[in-house]
Amino acid sequence: LRAEKRRLTVLTAYAGKPRAFDTDATRIGRLFTAHVSLALDSATVREQLTEAMRTRDLIGQATGILMERRDIDAAEAFDSLVRASQRENVKLRDIARRIVETKRTTT
Repeated sequence: LRAEKRRLTVLTAYAGKPRAFDTDATRIGRLFTAHVSLALDSATVREQLTEAMRTRDLIGQATGILMERRDIDAAEAFDSLVRASQRENVKLRDIARRIVETKRTTT
């Protein structure tokens, strides 16, 4: 099975004798594989969108915290997050998570 050109899993069918799967069985197997691949793709996209929404909120919170702490505007706060992410070679959402968690423990 493939999604976005990367292999997710393998569908394997076994039979007790050689050439047990005729053309129709092979066609049905390919159809089943296509349906499963679409379902997995859909689930993956949904997970990614859900994570993106969570990440967006987290980054927004961190931006707001930096704006208050440093008395800077939203663009400067976001740029600060980006620079920290690049400097530390850490994902932006992880930097944001640290800032939000630090804020929660200090209040």
